[in-house]
Amino acid sequence: MPYSPAEYRGLTFHDAAARFSTGDDTPRAYLERCLATISVREPEVKAWACLNEKGAREAADAATTRYRAGAPLSPIDGLPIGIKDLLETHDMPTEMGCDAYRGNFPKRDNAAVWALRQAGAIILGKTVTTELGGTHPPPTKNPFNAAHTPGGSSSGSAAAVAASMAPACIGTQVGGSIIRPASYCGNVAFKPTQGAINRGERQATSQSTHGVHANCVEDMWQVAIEIAKRAGGDPGCMALFGPSKPPPAQRPLVVGVMESEGWTLLNEADIAAFDGILDQLRTAGVIVLRRSSQPMLETFERAIAGCSTLGNTITAWENHWNFRNLVAQYPDGVSFRTKSVITTAESLGPDGYRALVLQRQEIRAKHAALAPVVDALIAPASPGPAPKIVQDQPDNPIARPTGNSVFNVPSSVLGAPVVNLPLTAVGGLPMGIQILGQPHTDARCAAYARWMIETLTPVVV
Repeated sequence: MPYSPAEYRGLTFHDAAARFSTGDDTPRAYLERCLATISVREPEVKAWACLNEKGAREAADAATTRYRAGAPLSPIDGLPIGIKDLLETHDMPTEMGCDAYRGNFPKRDNAAVWALRQAGAIILGKTVTTELGGTHPPPTKNPFNAAHTPGGSSSGSAAAVAASMAPACIGTQVGGSIIRPASYCGNVAFKPTQGAINRGERQATSQSTHGVHANCVEDMWQVAIEIAKRAGGDPGCMALFGPSKPPPAQRPLVVGVMESEGWTLLNEADIAAFDGILDQLRTAGVIVLRRSSQPMLETFERAIAGCSTLGNTITAWENHWNFRNLVAQYPDGVSFRTKSVITTAESLGPDGYRALVLQRQEIRAKHAALAPVVDALIAPASPGPAPKIVQDQPDNPIARPTGNSVFNVPSSVLGAPVVNLPLTAVGGLPMGIQILGQPHTDARCAAYARWMIETLTPVVV
């Protein structure tokens, strides 16, 4: 059945948690419904790298006891959640979608995973990632059409939420790894300000962030803020701050359209869907600015031209030390796509990396200059809906097998918060709209997103 954002109702948690306190539902019963859905959907979707059903049931029973005693640990006590299999978990392997890491079991928790356990969340399993969070594709399928990719690299997290296997999952993003799969899978998803959620052991790259996939803003925000309350932010960074409850809906006054270099990749249907949202914003009294009418937006657009190459090359340099050692130790355990990162980095060198970091600083300055001009930027979250899965041929490997991150890299380069909104569908598949703010305006972005979801009519093309 074609996806319709107006009709789709994904699994949510905040409404169920209200029934836990009255005894009309329990965390254990909620978990069993998730497991039942997994048993039906997982054979086709393939969202999970591994499940810990025994541990999840024990945690759900403990949460049930706390609710009966009137003493839940937090608003997400009893929430089943998936963890992207790049992040360590003490009770499950961390294999990172990579043959070289098969059997890797460090038996310790990532900082965010520890915080989730402290808040009473149920760590249900590890979700599938592309190899090492890169571009080499996983087996996961799009829940709305198995012929299409779910996106990457947080493939399993996006797919598990879209298939209602869990109400929320943790993803990570360096280029487009949270927001693009969220766009393709119809998630509400959040990539926070750079460093606002403690990455624990995942500190190797300067643009990596932890974020949340969910089916509503309420669950998305609550998971993020509960982690930040306990684990804080990265070393030297301020933790995510904002209300302890999901921010109330707030209408933006002025939004600026971010076309980026991805605009030329949109077809007529994609543009029609996006324009349908812009038209509704204008009708609701929101001022919508375009680069053609606002000189500072035009300056910003010129600055982010080539942003994809810049962001991806910076990350290649930062990753290549680890990748080089991995290839040396397991030459047959790493894909050709990951090996190509080493070649890219070595051709760059320290001087080239320095130049790119300086260019990134200039782009961030251009973005900061927009703060008095627009409340937020708005853009498609992907160049159309999810592309079909195409298998590599020996002499013709697919360049972007999980889709193009061109609309997502700017937020990663800027270190800025961004929220994906499942407000449009094209050709029977989701295509997200993203709201991007200034660093540390995370709560405001969530409030704008909530207003748009509650106010605007989804557009189907």
